[in-house]
Amino acid sequence: QVQLAESGGGLVQAGGSLTISCAASALTHNRHAMGWFRQAPGKAPEFVAAIHWGGGTTAYGDSVKGRFTISRDNARNTVWLQMNNLKPDDTAVYYCAARDGSLISYERSLYEYWGQGTQVTVSS
Repeated sequence: QVQLAESGGGLVQAGGSLTISCAASALTHNRHAMGWFRQAPGKAPEFVAAIHWGGGTTAYGDSVKGRFTISRDNARNTVWLQMNNLKPDDTAVYYCAARDGSLISYERSLYEYWGQGTQVTVSS
């Protein structure tokens, strides 16, 4: 069973930067695309970013494009999300996800494995 663990969340001032990470176990046996989703209280889950197994292809939600960067290191089974120019609307629980396939997906239902999330709070 793939297990994901996010870390690095916290409180940051608007305009600041924060990098969160996802450590994955048992991913070396398959080629997994990885993604980040977020959910604010009372809001629907939102796609944030995804990265192909090979790392060369990425995708971003419209609200974060140009500010966030996803990256991965398969040898270390780790995925990062670098968040720059943070806004109060970025406040949410951020979830790391993996799927049994190498292709990027925007759809939560296509990701089989999920972490417990890490809280990111952006103050105004």
